[in-house]
Amino acid sequence: MKTPKVVILGAGYGGLITSRQLEKTLRNGEADVTLINKHDYHYIATQLHKTGAGTATDERITLHIPDLLQTNKVQFKKGTVATVDFNGQQVVLESGEQVEYDYLLICLGFEVDTFGIPGVEENAFKISSFRSTKAIYNHIIRQFAAYKEDHDASRLTFAVAGAGFTGIEMIGELVESIPELCKTYEIPVNETRIINIEASNTVLPGFDQKAINFTEDYVKKHGVELMTSTKILECSETSIKLDNGLELPARTLIWSGGVRGNRLLEKLDLPITKGRIPVDQHLRVKGMENVFCIGDAALFMKDEQTALPPTAQVAIQQAETCGPNIAASLRGEPLKTFEYHHKGTVASIGNRAAVGKVFGFNISGLFASIMKQVIEARYLFVLGGPTLIIKQFLKFKKPHQKMAVSNHK
Repeated sequence: MKTPKVVILGAGYGGLITSRQLEKTLRNGEADVTLINKHDYHYIATQLHKTGAGTATDERITLHIPDLLQTNKVQFKKGTVATVDFNGQQVVLESGEQVEYDYLLICLGFEVDTFGIPGVEENAFKISSFRSTKAIYNHIIRQFAAYKEDHDASRLTFAVAGAGFTGIEMIGELVESIPELCKTYEIPVNETRIINIEASNTVLPGFDQKAINFTEDYVKKHGVELMTSTKILECSETSIKLDNGLELPARTLIWSGGVRGNRLLEKLDLPITKGRIPVDQHLRVKGMENVFCIGDAALFMKDEQTALPPTAQVAIQQAETCGPNIAASLRGEPLKTFEYHHKGTVASIGNRAAVGKVFGFNISGLFASIMKQVIEARYLFVLGGPTLIIKQFLKFKKPHQKMAVSNHK
């Protein structure tokens, strides 16, 4: 008999954890499993804000995918997906290569949603991938170096759009990195501005009021200008127009205003709702027996009106069910119903503080920051055991260094 082929598209949280589950679940020779990703590295998406601010080494954020896999059970293929032929059961890569499958898992991740605001797509920096956040840090370095030459105040104004989970984490890292860069470039800290712009009337919408108060007090204490109930109307290379009549001279706008499903999904011959693929209780694409979808690409309704959010926690839990379900499908066995159990949320505000709720308890400050690190360590443990945890945590914080400056923005 022909050995069934399982193909996984995307090596984010969902794709990697599913691969590890299949390594544990499948017997030798039971299936050929191929994991396809456009890069040969996996980045820890919940730490991208650190890359953007330069507060952690690249090696601490990224992991080499082949090193994480048992290559006798899961093969890695570097490639970018162009489309999927569901009738012919083939994945077509941009290189023209065709990869056959019997069972397919789609977990292609998210894209940033700029909501059509003029200039944002062209001029704002996005927290969407390892490369996009590296661009943020390189840009910040260039602004410091250029300021030494022209003293243009717009170069040292750093605005973050959105005060939700991602935006506050980015603000927290800037609070730590900007003073260090000021020391490196011998620029007084009071010549810099960090501004957080949020359309709603509070930071961290949906969080407990105590967490909101702690966060607001903490960032204000560290010089952050909070602009809540404020919308961005337009963005250029050198300024940001707000709906309160202000126009901020700023060459750095970091966008964390929202996410949407990968645009590739819209090119596939699949039903799409709100930019994502509706899935059933077993994480299969509705109406398809051999195509699964999890993570940011999947629309899983926890009740008739509410979909699960596109978070790392959701993707990891779905992967822990999806792997065994793919194995069960191969064997003709019953599939497990996916049940999501929210274990809490912790938002970091730099390395020394965080806020959130874990197992029903509100936490803040240094203890919350330690809990955030415990959560990150658990993910590393799932991927590579205690050895990977030790390896990653030995990669210390990168010192800020002067970089060659070119193409000043």
